[in-house]
Amino acid sequence: MALYARHPRFMITLLILIFISLVMFAGDSAPLSSMAFSKSRDAVLAEALALDEMYYTEMVQQRQQLIKKWGPTPDKVDPFPSHGEFYTLWDFFLPSFRCPHRVERVGIMGDGGKWVCGLERIAPKRQCRIYSFGVNGESSFEADLMKAAPGCQVYGYDFSVASFGPEIEENKELQARSHFFSFALGPEDKHSVADDPKMYTLRTLMERNGHDFIDILKIDIEGNEFDSLSTFIDSFHGEPLPFGQLQLEVHVYPGSAWNDFPKFLGWWEKLEAAGLRPFFSEPNLVYINLVRGVRPDLIEYSFINIRGNHELVSNRPSSRS
Repeated sequence: MALYARHPRFMITLLILIFISLVMFAGDSAPLSSMAFSKSRDAVLAEALALDEMYYTEMVQQRQQLIKKWGPTPDKVDPFPSHGEFYTLWDFFLPSFRCPHRVERVGIMGDGGKWVCGLERIAPKRQCRIYSFGVNGESSFEADLMKAAPGCQVYGYDFSVASFGPEIEENKELQARSHFFSFALGPEDKHSVADDPKMYTLRTLMERNGHDFIDILKIDIEGNEFDSLSTFIDSFHGEPLPFGQLQLEVHVYPGSAWNDFPKFLGWWEKLEAAGLRPFFSEPNLVYINLVRGVRPDLIEYSFINIRGNHELVSNRPSSRS
């Protein structure tokens, strides 16, 4: 049998390598950089995003097929079945979009660390902003981001604690770039004298801080993420959301209103319609280990915002205050 028939992929790769070598060493030819890589960086990035959007669309179609298999309609799908079915809620919402930049885990190796897209593109900025909702006394994620990006300032919100964790509070340089508030994130503004804790929407907090863009948005607020994000998305009426990426812990506790497949599906599709694409997920196994026998209610998702004009989707983002 011919070599090509036995090893077609090997032969194709070999032919490509031969072609590249000929281009590189042909004295009368244009250099490789102007031939094989003649497209601009913007075009290459746009093509990568478009290709992954195509793959993501295919995954969404597979989601519909999975709903038909276990439903056959959304209202018949049990988020966490216990009668021999081979799926959980998270199998319908896979992180099928590939971040076109480096993906790395930032923060502690355990509960508290998050997966981030393209930190190398954010780090050189002279001004960048990190918003963190849900501090809970552990700030390795925020601290490591600030160390990697000297131009970043972090805005932290958590009504259950009085400050950032020691990773920031015991570092004077990081402390100087941090801002902590004992506020709750919610779907409405409730911050009168009588309100305890004081609650703000994300849009109000951005206006309060004089910001029109967030580079990295982290939300871990024990189930309040659903209404808070829905309100924020609705407030922009289809316009691109003003952040580059989102690190979100999702909580679907038994008995909660969101332990309902059609309701959760509608919320997730709202995120997708707003341009958010999950590029990584990580079940909270620490929680499962601590509370034996529980179902996998908690999961970390990382999303890239493919809409708007920012460092993750453009090589020439617009200037922002």
